Amino acid sequence: MQELTHYIGGQHVKGTSGRFADVYNPATGDVQAKVPLANADELAKAVEIAQNAQPDWAAVNPQRRARVMMAFVGLLHRDMDKLAEALSREHGKTLPDAKGDVIRGLEVVEYCIGAPQLLKGEFTDSAGPGIDMYSMKQPLGVTAGITPFNFPAMIPMWMFAPAIVCGNAFILKPSERDPSVPLMLAELMEEAGLPKGILQVVNGDKEAVDAILDHDVIQSIGFVGSTPIASYIYSRGCAQGKRVQCFGGAKNHMIIMPDADMDQAADALVGAGYGAAGERCMAISVAVPVGDETADRLLEKLVPRVEALKVGPYTSGNDVDYGPVVTAAAKANIERLVQSGIDQGAKLVVDGRDFSLQGYEEGFFVGAHLFDNVTKDMDIYKTEIFGPVLSTVRAQSYKEALSLAMDHEYGNGTAIFTRDGDTARDFANRINIGMVGINVPIPVPLAYHTFGGWKKSVFGDLNQHGPDAFKFYTRTKTITSRWPSGIKEGGEFSIPVME
Repeated sequence: MQELTHYIGGQHVKGTSGRFADVYNPATGDVQAKVPLANADELAKAVEIAQNAQPDWAAVNPQRRARVMMAFVGLLHRDMDKLAEALSREHGKTLPDAKGDVIRGLEVVEYCIGAPQLLKGEFTDSAGPGIDMYSMKQPLGVTAGITPFNFPAMIPMWMFAPAIVCGNAFILKPSERDPSVPLMLAELMEEAGLPKGILQVVNGDKEAVDAILDHDVIQSIGFVGSTPIASYIYSRGCAQGKRVQCFGGAKNHMIIMPDADMDQAADALVGAGYGAAGERCMAISVAVPVGDETADRLLEKLVPRVEALKVGPYTSGNDVDYGPVVTAAAKANIERLVQSGIDQGAKLVVDGRDFSLQGYEEGFFVGAHLFDNVTKDMDIYKTEIFGPVLSTVRAQSYKEALSLAMDHEYGNGTAIFTRDGDTARDFANRINIGMVGINVPIPVPLAYHTFGGWKKSVFGDLNQHGPDAFKFYTRTKTITSRWPSGIKEGGEFSIPVME
């Protein structure tokens, strides 16, 4: 069995804590590797290396740092198939979806090539008599990120690419469920020209997370995961004086108006609800048709599409719509929530409970489920299921549909399907959710805009990637400069004011 490592100081390092976690092949249920779980001492060693390496990296000018990102993009393209296969093997995603995971991270790296422009400060000459004033954006120092299992390539790159191009060192604590791709990314960054010790990967569980939170050298922490853990990391990290951004759970609604193209809406729901087995924080998990006639028309289109979904291992190539969920525990939780929906009175229109794949009976596959007549008090509505389960909540008016999304505790993403511009514009302006799609089911912004939800989907005041990333990973220093000519003799004891 393969024993994975940490990546510290530019080399693969075996764990010394004596603790390991199993890494599964979700398609077969077999343990394919074990990953070391770091203790506080191992984390501290990585921090020490990062702290020593970071000042020299910060002194490299932004254009040369950007060239490392340019080279990294080329290497990602070169190794795309290798990265996607490793990702699918540990996560279970289809190969096309795994490549999409890598590409959406790559796009943020491409944005970071613009660092020379994005890191420019401001300048005011003659702010006062003989006085110039200017600002500089400077790196924080040693930064860290704690990333989830569902995007083991994309989200690490969303964090470490802007952090590093801003002149910081970065310590990545990826999910212990699929750690191979983050290790590969660290190797590729150094092949692209990054000095050793600037990007390090420390695998671990809560012990490593707490060590990151408590280490006084680490200046900032990024996190993506569940809301309870996001709240914990945000509160403890902030209490330690760190800059923290945490992104939590979601329950994304898609409103279907009576005038919507039902074929387009049904196709969008199938892709957004069941892609990646529903293991996306931007997955649509609640369909809200407005009016019973709209609901009936939608379900007429939706049911055969859901029933026709192809579920299988990534090794089946492109002839698969989605693969297994990541662990047996995830599968059991999805099945428990499906049963709760039935027990609480929802109508299970498409029943995937008996799904089984010949030859992969021990894999973590979950059949597609579609509920109708779901109500706000049901667990399947309130809870983020993170599986291939779509709930239909019938609304009798646009106002009721709007209130469903607005009243839910999560506010990550939402969408509306309509042909009416007034309705779409009203929805976009009124909805209290961070990312909005108009006839777009998964409105993940491109790299030069920012990604982030509202309400209990986010903790912190800056989003991921785009301009916010450069704000998060730098501090602004403002300099007021006056040269000797014209300076009066003697001290001035009153506060200076403009003359």
